[in-house]
Amino acid sequence: MGLLDDVFKGNIGTGLAIGIGAAVLGPVILPVLSGAAKPLVKAAIKSGILLYEKGKEVYAEMGEVVEDLVAEARAEIAEVHNEAAEALQPEGETSAS
Repeated sequence: MGLLDDVFKGNIGTGLAIGIGAAVLGPVILPVLSGAAKPLVKAAIKSGILLYEKGKEVYAEMGEVVEDLVAEARAEIAEVHNEAAEALQPEGETSAS
């Protein structure tokens, strides 16, 4: 912590040492970190793809259920409409439909 305090207080020598150390160690540390992070990122991408595919399946199934419900509702409406039309006709007459 004292090292960072010196940098922020204006100790130029310490700031330069940190900068040079980062420049020298950066090329060594970054490949190691990226090598460790690559499998994690790859796993996250795979999980995202799997979730997307599963979401598409669920959405398609929900669409089928809604279509079935709409078809049933339309059939019930048509049935009620036909019953009402038959009830309004005088006895002995048949409907043209």
